[in-house]
Amino acid sequence: MSGVRHHLGLLLLAQAVLGAAATRFQDVLSHGSTSPVTSYKKLQGWSSDQNKWNEKLYPFWEEGDPRWKDCWKGGRVTANLDSDSPALVGSNVTFVVTLQFPKCQTEDNDGNIVYRRNCTRDPPASMDQQVYVYNWTEWTDNCGWENCTSNHSHNVFPDGRPFPHHPGWRRRNFVYVFHTSGQYYQTTGRSSTKFSVNTANITLGKHGMAVSIYRRGHSGFVPIARAKAIYSVTDKIPVFVSMFQKHDRNISDSIFIKDSPITFDVKIHDPSYYLNNSAISYKWNFGDGSGLFVASGSSTSHTYTLQGNFTMNLTVQAIIPVPCKPVTPTAPPPTSAVMTEPSSDSDSSPTVESVEDNPDGGCHIYRNGYYGSSIAVVEGILEVNIIQMTSIQMTESQAENSLVDFVVTCQGSLPTDVCTVVSDPTCQVSKSMVCDPIVVTDECLLTIRRAFEEPGTYCINITLGDDTSQALASALISVNGGASSGTTEGVFIFLGLLAVFATIGAFVLYKRYKQYKPIERSAEQTEKQEGFTAYFSTFKAIFFPKSTERNPLLKTKPGGRQVDMCSTSNEGSAEQGI
Repeated sequence: MSGVRHHLGLLLLAQAVLGAAATRFQDVLSHGSTSPVTSYKKLQGWSSDQNKWNEKLYPFWEEGDPRWKDCWKGGRVTANLDSDSPALVGSNVTFVVTLQFPKCQTEDNDGNIVYRRNCTRDPPASMDQQVYVYNWTEWTDNCGWENCTSNHSHNVFPDGRPFPHHPGWRRRNFVYVFHTSGQYYQTTGRSSTKFSVNTANITLGKHGMAVSIYRRGHSGFVPIARAKAIYSVTDKIPVFVSMFQKHDRNISDSIFIKDSPITFDVKIHDPSYYLNNSAISYKWNFGDGSGLFVASGSSTSHTYTLQGNFTMNLTVQAIIPVPCKPVTPTAPPPTSAVMTEPSSDSDSSPTVESVEDNPDGGCHIYRNGYYGSSIAVVEGILEVNIIQMTSIQMTESQAENSLVDFVVTCQGSLPTDVCTVVSDPTCQVSKSMVCDPIVVTDECLLTIRRAFEEPGTYCINITLGDDTSQALASALISVNGGASSGTTEGVFIFLGLLAVFATIGAFVLYKRYKQYKPIERSAEQTEKQEGFTAYFSTFKAIFFPKSTERNPLLKTKPGGRQVDMCSTSNEGSAEQGI
């Protein structure tokens, strides 16, 4: 009897030793790190990392093990793990894993790994022949779902659970095992996979997510890569504000121009659309004594009328509808106890989550988000106008280029540089750009001379700028060239035609007005005479022009070329007639 007891004790001791030596998910997925948290809230769809790991089917290798060198044909596979955190508590955080294969390798439509065409050193004999790295379709076709499942060699997870059977199971040849908060989640996928987890039961602060990836093998699965990433859960709405101003030269330096509106655009980081059904309000304090502004839209504008440094603060408040809690409080489940060390970068004050009744019978909670920024307001260039253009007369030997002087004025601060861009008439294709430093000491009034290689119509953009601002004015001009010989020839032709038309005009006037006409005229006669006068004025304007000027803003010089202009400033457009 004592011998039986002795053998029974040995069996129990051996079973205890084997149980203690069994590999668990925590041993494989923790990567040697331990967490101070001893108990976690249960994540939906996740399992405890104290479950046993089938190391025979899914071998575990430490980092530096030489077997990693032969786990994949042609080199090593790397994995990139990314998330869309920070996540507002209660929302979903999404993780994406992407596998990077060795050079020339890719995944085809059937989930097999193949070499890219025209990429390998030894191309196939036939250009239509596909070279496989791993032809898993052939393996699974030979095995089949029933056989692979019955012998536990293919379609089984590390904890012994079978793969979900769906029409595309043959294309999912990778097994992804995720680990966080003392729990694991396992799934099959292709060379990239994505999954989401709800953060309602995840404590606030930063957390680590680890993933181990295995590929399908003939008799089991082979580890090929690992990856880790940090994600965070917060009770503050993640908020970012972008600022834009029309004449601001550098939008990233937080320096803006006085007396010019600034557009503030709020971006709430909510990739899982957790706040879609929430009532959101925006409370603005621009720091210039203008008061508190409350808006329901995510975009607003504000104009600073004084120079100086200001602090802008924004509070975003969301009223989130939630199910009402029961009137009689119930004891929490044992798995809900949480023992954590506070994160160094999290708010040390406890989170207060108040649930209030709505008039319509529902309940809601409040979440706030905060954003602040320092803003410097300075004097800047607000407006640029081209008030005059003049063609410069040159001798025939110098007339390779047409020179035009642009008289430009501006409002605001004095510019330190000027850039002129010459484009085609559509202002789409740039032909040349010239930038020069300038010195303006008193009044913003300067003359800019630019050369045009040949006659034609051009779009001119003139930009005046300083360290913090810039403004633009545009003009559409027509430059007409001409040589002195052509001008002389035109004078002789004009005088000959003038003599002919003068003779004809004198004869017509004599035939019509050779008889005596009284001073008094009827209304009808007056109308006819005024019509003739208008006709004669047009006739004289054509053949006896006083000036070749077509634009009252242009200053004509003797022998100068003609320049037509239609200009626009940065504040709008104004056509100057010819």
